[in-house]
Amino acid sequence: MQQRKIGGMRIRSTTILAVRRDGQVAIGGDGQVTLGDTAIKHGARKIRRIHNDKVLIGFAGSASDAITLYENLEKKLEQYRGNLQKSAVELAREWRSDRVLRQVDALMIATDANDSYLISGSGDVIAPDDDVIAIGSGSSIALAAAKAMLKYSDLTSKEIVSEALQLTSEICIYTNARIEIDTIKEELTVNS
Repeated sequence: MQQRKIGGMRIRSTTILAVRRDGQVAIGGDGQVTLGDTAIKHGARKIRRIHNDKVLIGFAGSASDAITLYENLEKKLEQYRGNLQKSAVELAREWRSDRVLRQVDALMIATDANDSYLISGSGDVIAPDDDVIAIGSGSSIALAAAKAMLKYSDLTSKEIVSEALQLTSEICIYTNARIEIDTIKEELTVNS
């Protein structure tokens, strides 16, 4: 899914990782884009804040397709007043039924203060069983590293994302060490 052919060469790009711990969610990604056996970009931005900075997204795959996805997700967030779950499900429903959107070649992680979802090009919306979710070329490495750190350390979510992506960059040739991370804290509700 995170690979696209251009002139017979595959574009492989990125690792995105989201970790939730102690009331904070962190999402991070590397900056590398690879065409065939050549790294053609080192500092691509793949993490964004949307919907009044209350939702963080990270994407892997075709950049133009990812932009289409996040623009459509932002429209759904406006339509459903910031309800990430409803917005993600409605985006996936629209995605599956629209001939143009079905051709989209990207994966996205969308997370807010309370929920995290993987949204796929086939119209899937997946909430992780635990507090970790990853996509992209090095996702299995980042996922394993983050799960181990969650279980065996007291690191913050931001520190876990940083360390896991750094480890991934040392193993996955399609992931570099130019890591971008952003965080959101859970919103506290006051009972009246």
